[in-house]
This record gives sequence, C-alpha cells and structure tokens, in this order.
Amino acid sequence: MMSSASASNQTQTQFKTIKVDNLDIFYREAGKKDAPTIILLHGFPTSSHMFRNIIPTLSEKYHVIAPDYPGYGNSSMPSLEEYEYSFDNVAKTVDKFLEKVGANQYMLYVMDYGAPIGFRIAAKHPERVQGLIIQNGNAYDEGLRDFWKPIKAYWNDKTAKNAKVLSDSLLTIGATEWQYTNGTRNQAAISPDNWIIDQAKLDRPGNQAIQLEMFYSYGTNPALYPEWQAYFRKHQPPTLLVWGKGDYIFPEEGAHPYKRDLNNLEFHILDTGHFALEEDGDLISELILKFMKTNS
Repeated sequence: MMSSASASNQTQTQFKTIKVDNLDIFYREAGKKDAPTIILLHGFPTSSHMFRNIIPTLSEKYHVIAPDYPGYGNSSMPSLEEYEYSFDNVAKTVDKFLEKVGANQYMLYVMDYGAPIGFRIAAKHPERVQGLIIQNGNAYDEGLRDFWKPIKAYWNDKTAKNAKVLSDSLLTIGATEWQYTNGTRNQAAISPDNWIIDQAKLDRPGNQAIQLEMFYSYGTNPALYPEWQAYFRKHQPPTLLVWGKGDYIFPEEGAHPYKRDLNNLEFHILDTGHFALEEDGDLISELILKFMKTNS
C-alpha cells in the first residue's frame, strides 16, 4: 500500500526548466507520468501561474504539464534580435518542448494566446491531440470586436504612434488588473497577486517590445481560422468549452461558433470574466475531471 506521504509527492507540483533550442523553457508538472496527459497553454499577459490552483486537483488522476512561452513567466526572454516573437514561432517552440518532455498524446487546454498556439499544434499533429479544453480563446471572426480595434489598427499600420496606444492601454498595471477583474461576479475574490506578478514580468527591460511584437503577430491568426475550423470538422476532437461571459476581450459571441464544427462538444458559459479560473476554478476543475473520465 502506498503511504500518504508518497501519494502526496506524486501530485505535488514540480517546477522545472528544460532547454529547447538554447532557450530555458520553464514548466509546471504534476501527477503520474503514465496517466493521461493534460497540456495547459496560458494566455496574455500571464504564464503557467494562471493554472496554479487547478494543477493539484487535476494531477490526482492525470499527468499535467504547463509551460511558460519564451518572453513570459520564468522562461527565457531573448531579445527581438535573438528570437522571432510570432505565433508561428512560439507554437514551434512549444511543439518542440512537448516532444522533448515526451508528451506524445495529450488533452490540450487552450486559453487566450494559448488558442492560436495550441490550434497550430493540433492542426499539425491531429493524431497527438486526444481532445480540447477551450477557455476564452478564439478560432472564429465573430469574437474579435471593440477591444481589438486599436490592435487591428496596429496590424494595418505598424507605427510608433499606434504602438504607443497599445502600450498605454494594454501594458500598464491598471490594464493588467482590469483583465483579471472586469466581468467578474465579485472583484474581491480575485487575488491582486495575479496582476502584481504579471506586471513585474511586463515591466522587465525589453519586454514591452516583445508584447507589441506579439500584438502585431496576432494579425496572422484570423487568416488561419478556416484551417483550424477544417481541423475541427475533419478530426472531431472531443471538446469541453468553458467561457467567461463577462470577457470584453473575447466576448461570448466567439464561443458559440464552435458549435458549427464540433459534434462532440460540451458547452458551458460561466458568469465570470476573462480569467475564468480565478473565480470558477473549482467548477472548471470538476468539469475537466468529468470530461477526462469520459474521453481519455
């Protein structure tokens, strides 16, 4: 019989770093390695830190891995001259990371930036993806509304003036706090540690230039929506969708089109905001465990 101490050690989160193309990629890992794997891909402007509360619960039954992208969290932050900060290239790095840690088959949790990164990987390796967990991340034009107007202006005209609009409106501590609190039921339930930790990373010398490059690169994603939608239709990955309806960045309008292409879709609209895990992490964990039991 396994002792309670050794059982605890198997689910305790490990904080690791691995080399991928000379980059240090930081990741959180927990659970038995022979259990079905869940990959957690974070959004902007955060890191694997956003999954800190659900990893212990999920790892009681599953193997969980959550990496930080280059330029985010505790991974390397090479300069713009040293690394191409594009969604294509970040997806390549994450794909190489998954191969290096031996993640050959997995359930893929994607949120915000994690969606265009994860969908690139899924479309490239459909045989590896056993299913999707989608949380406030777009694959349809319907979800890109008012919030995106200044970003779209930057896509069309990459000038210092348009860049300053984005820096002033999206890269400040007030903007980071807003991402966590806007659309929530109870702002007092959201820990300020979130935006303090994220902002400390954003305020590193050179990081805002990286974020502006990623804002610009986001313009390459809508052109790939038809390819990702074709992947959904052809491969029909079992999908759990959990979406904070108060999200101004990715409003609920972007959630419903998934119904057009995915036949095996479990669909939940939650009364919370962009970072739904902060307010509804327990509920989302419960939904994931039920979904995994059926589909892994």
